[in-house]
Parts: sequence; C-alpha cells; structure tokens
Amino acid sequence: MRAIQVSKPKESFETVTRPDPEPRPGWVRIKVQACGICHSDSLTKDGLFPGISYPRIPGHEVAGVIDAVGEGVAAWNVGERVGVGWNGGYCGHCEPCRRGDFFACSQTRVTGISYDGGYAEYMTAPAEALARIPRELSPEEAAPLLCAGVTTFNSLRNSGAKAGDLVAVLGVGGLGHLALQFASKMGFETVAIARGADKEPLARKLGAIHYIDSQAQNPAQELAKLGGAKAILETVTDARAINAVIGGLGVNGKLIIAGAPSEPLQVPVMPLISNRSSIMGWYSGTSIDSEETLSFSSLTGVRSMNEIYRLEDAASAYERMISGKAQFRAVLKTGN
Repeated sequence: MRAIQVSKPKESFETVTRPDPEPRPGWVRIKVQACGICHSDSLTKDGLFPGISYPRIPGHEVAGVIDAVGEGVAAWNVGERVGVGWNGGYCGHCEPCRRGDFFACSQTRVTGISYDGGYAEYMTAPAEALARIPRELSPEEAAPLLCAGVTTFNSLRNSGAKAGDLVAVLGVGGLGHLALQFASKMGFETVAIARGADKEPLARKLGAIHYIDSQAQNPAQELAKLGGAKAILETVTDARAINAVIGGLGVNGKLIIAGAPSEPLQVPVMPLISNRSSIMGWYSGTSIDSEETLSFSSLTGVRSMNEIYRLEDAASAYERMISGKAQFRAVLKTGN
C-alpha cells in the first residue's frame, strides 16, 4: 500500500510503500477512502505527544470500508462503511471504563498516534473504535465529522442548553463552521462571534441568527444585551478572544473550551460568581458519539466545507491547514 509517514519528529512527510497491514484479534482492516487533516496531526508530525513510536502514519479522521476482520470481532462485517476518530479504542476494564467514561481510559489509544492512522490506503483499528457511516454521506463528507464534527456536536449537546436558548459560537473556522450548523439544527438561538464584518454573510448562511464582530464590538456586552448566553462554544486558539467573551455568559451559563490556546486564560472571576456560570473543557468523543454525529449530520444536512487533496499531496495539504489558509477542512482522498 501507499502511505504517508513521519519517520522522526519534526521531519517532513515521507511517501512510502508498505505491506498491507493484517488485523490482529479484535481489530479490523479498513480500506481508507478519505482522511481529514486536523491541527492535532501536528502532535505526530512534531513529536508533541508522549510515547509515540516512529515511523508513524498520522490521521484520525478516517472514512472507509472494512475489508478484513480479525479473530474474535463481533457485529462488524467485511463491506461495512466505517469511520475512526481521535479515540482509537479503550481497555474496558480500568476504573474510568468500568464507570462508562471510556474517553478517560487509563490505557486509551489515539488513532494516528498510538497506532498508524489514515494517511494511507489501508489501516487497522480495534473494533471498539469503529463508527458506522450513513449511506447519505460520502467518505469526504464523513471524514471531518469524525473529529471536528464530533467535538462540536458533542460539546453542544452536553452543554445543558435547550432548544430556544441563546448559544454563541466563537470563531467561524474549521470547528466553528460546523458548530454553527449544529447549534442552528439543535434549535438554539445561535450567535456567531468572529473578527471582521466580512464573515457575517457566511455565518448567517450557516445558521447564525445574530452576528457579533469582535473587532468593532465588545462581544461580552453584546451577548449581555441579548440576555446572556446559556453556552458559549469557543473554537479558536486565541486566549485573548476567549477572555473577551466570558462576561457574556448568562445565569448558569457555560463556556466550553474546544480550541486549545497556547497561552493561559485570564478569567474575570466576578462574572462567574454573579451568574453562577462556569468554564469547562470537552473531549471529542468515543465511537458511539462519532456515529451519532454522523447520523445527526445525515438527517439534518450538516456538512463540512472541504478542500480535497490526493494522498500524495498530503504535505502541501498539511501546510495549508497548519497555516490557517484551508477553507475550512482539508481532506485526503485515496482514490479507492
């Protein structure tokens, strides 16, 4: 098979030919049809995640078809369309797993980090990492939903907000453009917050009822005028932009951290105390969360806006993504 690997941390991507992998017991082999390129792939590219063994094939937004099943695999068959996301499996017997918190497994596997991912024509994955893909979604449509999609969908549906509540999305980018669609389809009074008036037409097309230009307006004050947000989902990596919206939380409101800024937040305490509001992080989700994200997207018409690249163009596609120039997700298509 053809594959794109990282031989050592911080080295360039390398196109290689490898034997097709064989599934071990409990695992399946997937014929990869599409793989999204995510900012978190930099963890593999630059060696930022502890314990990575090299060479390693990145990629954790994988859509394809099962073409071989390992010993002991139940309920999965050759020919089924499946996806694999960030959560690449869990042990099932540690304390978090026993409590049903599979995302917090003490031995959790991360696709494209713990084992080879989807920048390849074939990959293997444990059965517990698989999500079924609805027939209405193409592989290219499904792939970004397995990380960017499940992260935003899962955050919003666990925010405590109900249909009709005021919910804001900070950022209209790779995560934000999906979050706006999900928020609108969930029935929230959706607010988009971004820099510049030029993003307003797209934000409204994606489902925003209100638009706040953070360059021209104070986002916290504008949210307060609307009654305060029940939830704010931040999808950016700018700590100052996040700090600027905290005061816009309403009573019992939650700021949900999905984007990961490199700088620490400076949190104004009084708005949290006076409104009994809070700040929480949210992990993307496990395979069943991915499957429900795909199903919801299929039913409601939520779609990622993608740039499509050939597998051999992974290096240039990655650079376009990491520079922030991609509109809005970059996806590799293997041609299978």
